[in-house]
Amino acid sequence: MTDQTVLVADLGGTNTRVALATGAALRTDTIRRFRNSEMAGIDDVLARYLAEFTDANVSAACVAMAGLVENGAGVMTNLKWEINNTTIGAATGAKTVKVINDLQAQGHALNNLGEGTVKTVQTGDAAPTGASRLVIGVGTGLNSAPVHYVDGVSFVAAAESGHLTMPIRSDADLRLAQFVEKIHGFPAAEDVISGRGLSHIYDWLSAEAGDDIAKDPATVMGDHANGTDPRATMAVGHFARILGNVVGDWALAHLPYGGIYLVGGVSNAIAPHLAAGGFIDAFAEKGRFHDFMARFPIHVVEDDYAALTGCAKYLSEQA
Repeated sequence: MTDQTVLVADLGGTNTRVALATGAALRTDTIRRFRNSEMAGIDDVLARYLAEFTDANVSAACVAMAGLVENGAGVMTNLKWEINNTTIGAATGAKTVKVINDLQAQGHALNNLGEGTVKTVQTGDAAPTGASRLVIGVGTGLNSAPVHYVDGVSFVAAAESGHLTMPIRSDADLRLAQFVEKIHGFPAAEDVISGRGLSHIYDWLSAEAGDDIAKDPATVMGDHANGTDPRATMAVGHFARILGNVVGDWALAHLPYGGIYLVGGVSNAIAPHLAAGGFIDAFAEKGRFHDFMARFPIHVVEDDYAALTGCAKYLSEQA
C-alpha cells in the first residue's frame, strides 16, 4: 500500500477526524473534523467526507476508536455507535478495513510524529535499538498501550488499563478512593486521572473542607494557573502525583526503555504543571527501584494528528 490512497479516521467521544493518506504519508490538507453530535453514525461521517473527495479511490481504511475493540468491532459507549469492518467497508468501498483502539493508533505513530511535537519530561537513558515503548493516553478517559518492535514492524497491544484500581499511597489517597467508590462503585484509576477525574479530586477536596463547591476541569486548570484558587492548586497537585504513581506502575509492568509517551488533551494541559505537582518524585516512588526509574525517558506528545498518522502507518505495515 506504499502508493495507494487509504482513508484514516480518529473517532473520539466528541469529534471524529478523517483524512486521506498515500501509503503511510498523511495528507494533512485532506484532514476534516466532524462533530459527532451532528452525525447519525460513522457511516454518515464517512459519507459526508467522501462527498467532498469524490475522486478518492480508497483501497484501504482504518478507524481508530476510543473504546474496546474485539474482532474488528466496537461500540462507542456514549454515542452508541457500532463500529465494524462491514460498515466501514460499505461506506468507503475499501477492500481492506481495520478497526483499532485509539491508543494502538498512537503507538503506531511514534516513529512518524510531526517535527517539534514531542516535549521531554524526563530525559532517561539512551534507548537500546528496538526497545519497547509505552503510550499512555490521558483525556476523557485513561488507557495505555505497549509498543513492541519485531523485525522492524510495530506491534501495539490493546488494553483497558484505566479501569485498574487507583493506587493508594497515603491516607489522603484512601479517603479519595472511598469518595470515588461511593459515586461509581469502584475507585478506578480513570476516575481520578482523566478530565472528569480532575473534577472528582476537586469535589473530594470540597467535601473534605465541608462545602459543595464544584468546578469543571478547564476551570480547575485555569484557576490553578491564575493562582486564584488554592483548592484548584491542591487538586492539580494530587492529580500530578497520582499520575506519577500510575505511570511508574505501568513502566515497571512493561519496561519501556524506548520511552513513555503521554498523549491526549489532559496530558497536554497538565504537562506544564507536572514538575511542581511532584510527578517525577511520585513516578520514582518504588522503594529499592527508585534510582532505576530514572532510566525511562518520559515525553508528552503534542501532535494532534498522531492517531491518523498511526492508522496510516498501521495499514502500510499490513501489506
